[in-house]
Amino acid sequence: MLNRILRLPFMVILMGIAALSMLPVSFMAVLLDEDHVARVFLYGGVLFFILTALIAIATDSNRGRSVLQSHLLSLVGAWVFMPVMLAVPFYEALQNTSFSNAYFEMLSSFTTTGATLFDDPSRLPRSLHFWRSLVGWMGGFFIWLVAIAILAPLNLGGFEVTARSRGSRTGTYFTWIGSEASPAKRLAHHARHLGPIYVGLTVALWAFLFISGDRGFVALCHAMATLSTSGISPVGGIEGARSGFPGEMLIFIFLFFAISRLTFAPETQKDSLLRLPKDPEFRMGIALVLTVPTLLFARHWWGALEFNDQENLTAAISAFWGAAFTVLSFLTTTGFESVAWSDARGWSGLPTPGLILLGLAMVGGGVATTAGGVKLLRVYALYKHGLQEMETLVHPHIVSGVGEDTRHLGRQGAYMAWIFFMMMAVSIAGISLALALTGLDFESAFVFAVAALSTTGPLPDVVATDAHSWAELSSGGQVIAGVAMIMGRMETLAIIALLNPDFWRK
Repeated sequence: MLNRILRLPFMVILMGIAALSMLPVSFMAVLLDEDHVARVFLYGGVLFFILTALIAIATDSNRGRSVLQSHLLSLVGAWVFMPVMLAVPFYEALQNTSFSNAYFEMLSSFTTTGATLFDDPSRLPRSLHFWRSLVGWMGGFFIWLVAIAILAPLNLGGFEVTARSRGSRTGTYFTWIGSEASPAKRLAHHARHLGPIYVGLTVALWAFLFISGDRGFVALCHAMATLSTSGISPVGGIEGARSGFPGEMLIFIFLFFAISRLTFAPETQKDSLLRLPKDPEFRMGIALVLTVPTLLFARHWWGALEFNDQENLTAAISAFWGAAFTVLSFLTTTGFESVAWSDARGWSGLPTPGLILLGLAMVGGGVATTAGGVKLLRVYALYKHGLQEMETLVHPHIVSGVGEDTRHLGRQGAYMAWIFFMMMAVSIAGISLALALTGLDFESAFVFAVAALSTTGPLPDVVATDAHSWAELSSGGQVIAGVAMIMGRMETLAIIALLNPDFWRK
């Protein structure tokens, strides 16, 4: 029975999962005494599951000729059409918004962007906050799964940077998932390995946050938002939670799972945990988390030492923590803002320190993680290439890099990283221009473009001097931002693969 289900088109399987996921929301609404929402999600889950069953029967004998075409088209279809299905119960339950707004909310949640048109959390029932968090959480696992099972064999999603070196190191494994294993077997294999890890980490963080003082509902939503890096909160952010500093510390620790895939995907590297301290993504993430907060308030720190003021010393520690937490949060494109971030902004002495967060969001987290952005591995490849070029200028005949993998990363890997970086820059320029044509000023259009392409929804509220809201976007602006979110998740290399004429030849 399971094998027959796995042979169904990928979109049909996703539809069935989405239909079944509406039932827990109905149960949650019953617990929260929100009867109307409970009925909407119960009826919606049953009706959509029946519709999915009928489509499954109709497509059971349909077999695509091209695995590449089937997978990439399924990814596009998932991020374009799945939010339509997810938005129906949201729209029917809320009853005071348009369907386009409901679609934007679900698209933002499923791509783990976390952008919302409802700035006041009290406008939504708690069960709908839970639905947004659940959709974002499922979107995070979807990204985990497709990155390893689909994009890795195709050398996309950041794997193109180390494609050659990866093959020399773990060729047997990637040969199996790339050619020998069927698509259904690949997806089932990785879902079986990654699913318990993802669920276990979420439950663990939920329990820790609840013990730290958060209400169970808020702790669950924040745990799902942290693991999926969606940043969705039912109380407007962690500043509205009750856990305080212990809660921020717990979220800070779990955000490192979005820095490097070696923290949660040991099947690709059997000694992954031992190699973690030497992983370039992990080391670069640690360096940014330590360096950026130090630079933000270094001038005021020395001023506090000159006056020998104990109160200033305490404020400096608080400011450093606020900056470190917020830097890691935006580096992983989560978008949680520390309660002490206001202290960090005061200590930085900069009029708009949030622009640093914009740059960090563009850098992004690790390859094959839930984080968006350019990815740390691509940035590291460009960094290694720069070092090798400087060494060549001093010693023209030097052989840069130790080992074939390092030389490949600094040359062919950097070439692929530079191509992606330039396409990202062109995408930002194009989306900014399109948003500006809807009536936004240049600064707002640029911030919204970066937030959408990097899937960092809370970014407009933090970066600029005057906070911006996604509700400022017109209908056309919402469409453009939605396209940018899909591009940020799909990545331009995969989109270019779809536009290749050879891709459509039988």
